[in-house]
Amino acid sequence: MRKIGILFGGVSREREISFAGGRTVYDNLDKSLFEAIPIFIDSCGHFIKLDWKYIYKGTIRDFFPPLKYIPNTKNSFQIYCESLENNPNLDWEHLINEVGQRIPIEELKLHIDFAFLTLHGNLGEDGQIQGLLEFIDIPYTGSGILPSAIGIDKSFQKKIMDLAKFPTPKVMVISKKQWLNKNVHTIYSNIEKQIGFPCVVRPSNQGSSIGVSILSSDALMSDVSTAIDKAFFRYNLEMTEWKNLNESKKLDFINKILDIRDGIGLPLLINNEWTYHPEDLLMKLNSIEGGIATLESKFTEQKVIVESFINGREFSCIVIRNEDGTAVALPPTEIIKGHHIYDYRSKYLPGLSRKQTPIEIDDKQLNLICSECIRLFELFEFNTYARIDGFINSSGVIYLNDPNTTSGMLPSSFFFHQAAEIGLNPSQFLTYIIRTSIWERHRKQLVISQKFNLLERIDNDILKLQTTNKNKLRVGVIMGGYSFERHISLESGRNIFEKLSSSDKYSPIPIFLLGDEDGFELYKIPINLMLKDNADDIKKQILNGTQHKIISVIRDQCKEIIAKYSSIDYQFHPKLISIEDLKNEVDEVFIALHGRPGEDGTLQQVLDNNKIPYNGSGPNSSSLTINKYNTLQKLKSYGFSVTDQWIGYSQDYYASKEQFVSQIESKFDYPFIIKPVDDGCSSAVLRIKSQEQLINYLDALFRLESEINKDSRDKLNLAWNEEFPKKSEVLVEALIESNGAKQFMEITGGLLTKKTEGKIIYEIFEPSEVLVSGEILSLEEKFLAGEGQNITPPRFGNSAEEYDLIFQQVKEQFLNAAKILDIKGYARIDAFVRVYERLKVETIIIEVNSLPGMTPATCIFHQAALNGYKPYDFIDKILEFGMNEN
Repeated sequence: MRKIGILFGGVSREREISFAGGRTVYDNLDKSLFEAIPIFIDSCGHFIKLDWKYIYKGTIRDFFPPLKYIPNTKNSFQIYCESLENNPNLDWEHLINEVGQRIPIEELKLHIDFAFLTLHGNLGEDGQIQGLLEFIDIPYTGSGILPSAIGIDKSFQKKIMDLAKFPTPKVMVISKKQWLNKNVHTIYSNIEKQIGFPCVVRPSNQGSSIGVSILSSDALMSDVSTAIDKAFFRYNLEMTEWKNLNESKKLDFINKILDIRDGIGLPLLINNEWTYHPEDLLMKLNSIEGGIATLESKFTEQKVIVESFINGREFSCIVIRNEDGTAVALPPTEIIKGHHIYDYRSKYLPGLSRKQTPIEIDDKQLNLICSECIRLFELFEFNTYARIDGFINSSGVIYLNDPNTTSGMLPSSFFFHQAAEIGLNPSQFLTYIIRTSIWERHRKQLVISQKFNLLERIDNDILKLQTTNKNKLRVGVIMGGYSFERHISLESGRNIFEKLSSSDKYSPIPIFLLGDEDGFELYKIPINLMLKDNADDIKKQILNGTQHKIISVIRDQCKEIIAKYSSIDYQFHPKLISIEDLKNEVDEVFIALHGRPGEDGTLQQVLDNNKIPYNGSGPNSSSLTINKYNTLQKLKSYGFSVTDQWIGYSQDYYASKEQFVSQIESKFDYPFIIKPVDDGCSSAVLRIKSQEQLINYLDALFRLESEINKDSRDKLNLAWNEEFPKKSEVLVEALIESNGAKQFMEITGGLLTKKTEGKIIYEIFEPSEVLVSGEILSLEEKFLAGEGQNITPPRFGNSAEEYDLIFQQVKEQFLNAAKILDIKGYARIDAFVRVYERLKVETIIIEVNSLPGMTPATCIFHQAALNGYKPYDFIDKILEFGMNEN
């Protein structure tokens, strides 16, 4: 078994995406071929062989640095380990031992045979880690030293591309020295003359759209100055502006400015003095009397690029090395974003972007994009694979503006998305990447080593795997749906599929549900559809999709890759299946749907009627728990503490808006919580502070038209691509507050059921403490890689003894609620906890999810890990219970 070291994390601003990508690789490596070894590189440069349970934390900050090493301060700031760098008394060895084992670089070869790189940016895709691995003779994925160094430096790329006759936009490079000695008027004038407006300002060495600004045609000098400072990761703060902020706004500013993606990050220089911790920054800003405070990140840039704005359609294309050594372009994907930047949030939050594969243009232009991407791949001498981004304008001119030697590796990334178009699932594509990278290292080596022997052994293992016939349980993974949560459902379903596809027990089958409140249909879909970024795009492809002929051409070009790595005769078209067909094609179903008809008992009843086993609770329990009002009222009847609730209906609102609003105001004091009665995932959950805000909300929720209009979107401060449900009911709840408790927190806890001698046994996991950056736990904090923070287990009490006493009381309440609601299989319970004197605990349950989100970073996996379950093990237990129960 070859030991594959997955190197992830790192020091760059993209470390959270690297962390999430490393987890994807860890989960999807073929367990029959490889042993996955997680090598986490922290932001101070330590190499750590990470204990597996920490891989499933939502963000790096959830586990590193460990909680006990974070100084107790007045404010609950989230920090990375670089905030501890200036502590001379810190025992790094002891700290690292809390999460794993520090590996000296010279000993790395004792632990791994091969390095799978999911690192980004500095020390990731710039040639540094590649050079280090070359020095210690460990083969690695992707490109070598020189192409990696070229691939990260956008200003140098432009020079070479210009010499090679690639169309390039007008480019102006501003060095840091020039900017620090700046005459803003001169620089503005130079941009106006040399580039023109609109234009794009970007750092030379960043990815994920970090530090990028688009300046409009009417941009002012102040706009240019702000954009260039942003690209150099600098910020000039007017102290009069700071002094006018209240304490809450100051904390918001600190959190925003220290965000490593949108802000500056730590450590930073403030007026030429280093600051490492957010609390110290707050104190220093408060101590400055006047003038301007200049904040500059340690993780800076030496060059910033200003380039002319390309008014065209944006695409991304993965180019790979074929079996015969030639390069082949996979079907290029268009990023459909309107007039907005394809930013970090849109790239990585499920459902917020749309992608079309292949880009819908005429065949000649499509073939030209592919050939130009291959030409650039060969020009820079990339190895194994690269992701090449670009634009095509209305005249058909192709601008390739961002070649990447390391692609993002989240489940729906271009990396896997385009590989699926030739029939490779993520596990198979990773095997291809490993094998091809070893071949690349062998053909490029200047010192004879054992790489060829490793290549021969892996080839033999792949051949044996193809000839091994295993009887596996067939699991239909049902995902998608028609609720607001359909995109999260897709992400959950993909995650379940991928966990099962790399096992030796299950053979997963992706199934997409379409329909509406009047009925639904099931479609067996191919992997290339399952890996679309957006549930709505899958629906479109199922109903109206046709296969572009270029995909057939590319599949033919890749036929040797397909034959070598894909062990099935793959079908590339969706197929409508009846419940009878489903019964014949699967042994069990995993319902990965959220909202209706997945969580409301409708699908469960159909499956029961047809004696098809499934995961989770039965029809009656599901139909109860999807309704937040009915759930809490039932618990209240059994003596549980619940918040005050009231349901209103759209017909009453339109009969008399004034009376409707007056009725709410007579029952609840501002602020209060308002939300749909049967949606989850933070969908349309708001803290209402005024009558005006209440009316705006109700107008939007009870709207007559299907889509929310721009006026309502603006009034509710919704992002341009953020959905808002249309409902006929609204749920109003009193705000849950501390009520004088000495400890008060929001928690979310998972559970798992087992059956012993015919009796259901509930295993209640230790919950997670939810840290909310705003007023309500947002969609981003739940599902966007690197966003939000969950502390698992929560910070109950001040000692281990106090923790146990508090947790036992919370556990008892969760257990009783699960029994009353007849929960089966697994579930997630959200609640607030008040801890009073003498450790008296009050648990106020706010929501129960019978089919909780199963996305890669969801905290139910963190909780299961504390009980010894890896995600696959947890899913396996859920399926085993479903098979036995149903």
